[in-house]
Amino acid sequence: MRLNTKLLAAAAALVLPGTALAQAPASPGVRPPAKPEAATAVEGVTVTSDATAMRTSIDRRSYSVANDLSARTGSIADALRNIPSVEVDVQGNISLRGDANVTILIDGKPSGMFSGDGKADALQQLPADQIDRVEVMTNPSAAFRPDGTAGIINLVTKKTRKAGGNGSVRLNASSDGRYNGGVSGSFNQDKLSLSGDVGYRHDAQKFRSSSERATRALATAPWLESIQKSLAEGDGDSLNLRGNLDYDLDAKTRVSGELRYRGMAMDMDSTETFQGKTAAGIVNRSYQRASNFKMDRDNAEAKATWRRQFKGSEHELVASVGYEVTNSGRDLRAFTDNSFTADEYETSSFSIDQSQTNVALDYSRPLGGNAKLKTGFDLDLGQSNDYDNRGARGPTPGGLTVDPSRTNRFVYDQSVYAGYVTLERPFGDVTVQGGLRVEQVQIDTDQITSRLKNSNDYLRAYPSLFVSYSLSDDQQLRANFSRRVQRPQAQDLNPYRVYQDPFNFRAGNPDLKPQVTDSYELGWQYRKGQAYYLATAYYRQSTKGVTDVVRDLGGGVLLTTKENLGESRNGGLELVANGRLTSTLTYSLSGNLFWNEIDAANLGFARTRSGTAVSGRGSLNWQVTPADFVQISGFTSGKRLTPQGHREPVQMLNLGYRRKVSDKLSFVVTAQDALDTFRDAVITDTPTLRDRTERLPRIRALFFGLTYNFGGGRPRPQGFDFDTGATPVGG
Repeated sequence: MRLNTKLLAAAAALVLPGTALAQAPASPGVRPPAKPEAATAVEGVTVTSDATAMRTSIDRRSYSVANDLSARTGSIADALRNIPSVEVDVQGNISLRGDANVTILIDGKPSGMFSGDGKADALQQLPADQIDRVEVMTNPSAAFRPDGTAGIINLVTKKTRKAGGNGSVRLNASSDGRYNGGVSGSFNQDKLSLSGDVGYRHDAQKFRSSSERATRALATAPWLESIQKSLAEGDGDSLNLRGNLDYDLDAKTRVSGELRYRGMAMDMDSTETFQGKTAAGIVNRSYQRASNFKMDRDNAEAKATWRRQFKGSEHELVASVGYEVTNSGRDLRAFTDNSFTADEYETSSFSIDQSQTNVALDYSRPLGGNAKLKTGFDLDLGQSNDYDNRGARGPTPGGLTVDPSRTNRFVYDQSVYAGYVTLERPFGDVTVQGGLRVEQVQIDTDQITSRLKNSNDYLRAYPSLFVSYSLSDDQQLRANFSRRVQRPQAQDLNPYRVYQDPFNFRAGNPDLKPQVTDSYELGWQYRKGQAYYLATAYYRQSTKGVTDVVRDLGGGVLLTTKENLGESRNGGLELVANGRLTSTLTYSLSGNLFWNEIDAANLGFARTRSGTAVSGRGSLNWQVTPADFVQISGFTSGKRLTPQGHREPVQMLNLGYRRKVSDKLSFVVTAQDALDTFRDAVITDTPTLRDRTERLPRIRALFFGLTYNFGGGRPRPQGFDFDTGATPVGG
């Protein structure tokens, strides 16, 4: 992908609303103005229009990022690091309550940009300034897909219904060469609503990593030590386009169309050194390696929706059809200067072509006794994934020959046919919601190079149950259950070895089975004014969990592959507290005590391994004056158990200041990773392998930004007023 050429197309997403902005703001037509607390369903996700920092309903918690200054200048990963229960490591890998099997949605629908191998890159490169709220569903109802044993994170994008033309311009730059910006526009008149966004982000990136390793063939043999160090520097760019049209055919019927494009590219140069020793401590393996790595990923979506409202509250039928294409590629050029063997030039490339068609129909209606019924079907028709790996090496750049060990093609096709029903009904102070989702899954894989074909078809049911009990106007008890599944990623099923560097390979496992998790929660909630307290005890039991396993191939070469665990169990206690200390000082705190037990006997390890971890995050917000706002936020995550070792603790502290110049203009200054503590260390410790791999990204920087709102109507609130104590929807 060449982003410089695609910038020429950026205006396409704003052509219609941009033209409309030149007109005088029109008075509202037949479309009624949105009420402050009105809720609208966006593809099965309830989105409300107020700016309450946190809201809850029977099956989710919703957090506003309007007042998160790091989200104003940073990436989606930066915004998610401040959300309770959510962790994002230095490589962009996301987890929810310690479980990395998280499904990410955008406005209630999955996106190819946040699936597969590119999810971590997308979280780190795509800007967060168009995210309005983050919804966390640790136990989603049967109305949602069961994918992701940890639960669902739904990114709700910003929308406006103000009459006439409106828009905003955002610009941010950092002290280390990073910058981003965007333009948003909308126009609403009578039956027509148009909106569009353009966003661009540039990251100057720098990573250091080191690996200290010791291997031996037998548990009684001497250790063979090695050390590997690398430095990578380069640039990453991303471009986002969105255009949306809503048209009211009549007072009860609306048709909508939306186009989205997200693209990103990365160009990195790296240097690497390696040194290996014999049992006597004599160096017998050594090299220096210089390489260039390029990556690009393009995702385009088109979607059409028809919505019909009927008599009665929340009585409607919604039909939608969508088509999505994702193309990504990675290219590597390297030269290895070996001390004990011949020098080598090498190239490798990896490309993925994905496409998917989705058809959905959702129907909801009120029933007697204030009951609510929701039902529908969700069809993923022919999700196709084509993986192409190519590699060559030789003594000179002109003498490269194809390397069969690095060249293969793998095709993965999946179709999912699902139907669901949920029924919610109050019984006095008790509200119960039960649901059932049934899915027929068809998976076909073809390792074309090896001529290996596999198929896996299965029918499964996924129940959910939610119960809430109102102790008083301010307090509630909640209990819930859901069954979730984590299907192996397409590349996880590819048995062919993928080359990473001379001493590291990855390979999938075609025999992987889906992980199934039963999740239970019991919680207490208190809310009065702006004081909000939440305590949730949770427990999850999983079978056939998919995990990384490292194996020694000899000579210091490691193979990382995937295996199914026998069983794993985890649980914990999560505490959340939001409130006001003074009339100008508010706080948000959360902590999580997490326990994990892994039965890895089928992998040759001890019968069970268990451990506990503590994590926490918090922010302090100070409204110094009506125009000046200061924020301190940070998080810490304790030592976490892995099947073959552990991850070491991680911390980060961020600072922010915002100056409101006028109702239309504001300036922001943020300090990211102010104490320079953000890093990742993974420890592997088995009878035949000891390894410590540490990664240190360059995150620390100062950001300077501005936002300017233009057009008619009242500008979007910037979250300065802490005196509004709106109650949460469903709370």
